[in-house]
Amino acid sequence: MRDPSIRRSVALFRAFMKEQDDPAHAYSLLARDAADQVERITPLKDRLVVDVGGGGGWFTEEFRSRGAEAYLFDCDAGEMAGAGAGSELKTGAVVADGYLLPLADGVADVAFSSNVLEHVADPETFLSELIRVTKPGGLLYVAFTNWLSPWGGHEQAPWHYLGADRARRRYTRRAGRDPKHTLGENLFPIHIGPTLKAVRARDDVEVVAARSRYWPFLAEAVVRVPGVREFATWNLLLILRRCP
Repeated sequence: MRDPSIRRSVALFRAFMKEQDDPAHAYSLLARDAADQVERITPLKDRLVVDVGGGGGWFTEEFRSRGAEAYLFDCDAGEMAGAGAGSELKTGAVVADGYLLPLADGVADVAFSSNVLEHVADPETFLSELIRVTKPGGLLYVAFTNWLSPWGGHEQAPWHYLGADRARRRYTRRAGRDPKHTLGENLFPIHIGPTLKAVRARDDVEVVAARSRYWPFLAEAVVRVPGVREFATWNLLLILRRCP
């Protein structure tokens, strides 16, 4: 798969830098971009999409606007209530643990998870649950920020390179409040190499794409280089297909 332009990457980066001040713009833009990526592989119209860990529902709302039957699952009711997908969205929003989704096996045409994997203590179990609910031939879209990325420490980046405790103290001192994320509680170090190895060892999915989510060129090439990929990928996008 190929993303269209450097302009796209610049727009996403600018939106990302203002995410805390203008989340509506940042997440609406990211949702449109993610839906475009999915639609380059499979149509969304009349497909059942499960958005796992989608917070305020920006992605779910975008999938619905394209004709999908989309549902939001998140463990944090506060996150779901706090963003901009109105009352219509909330009829399809379910408070649920991503490790144990209230769904039958093989019901989803698309299982979607954007920037959630770094926030779960057991990413392999989380991925297994996404795979379980995806029908044979269905698609999984999983993106995450790896720990050694310049953004791996989230709001505390790039100071996480000097240690999580130091980064946390610096953020608190400068911002006058504690950071939203704490390593070992709601943020966990996840790496590209072990994640790819675990996914490729499975016999129930095949890898359609493994690439940097935001780069407009060499997006797949950089992921093939051990070591370098842990720093240069920034955000890994895995697109998987559920095997029959």
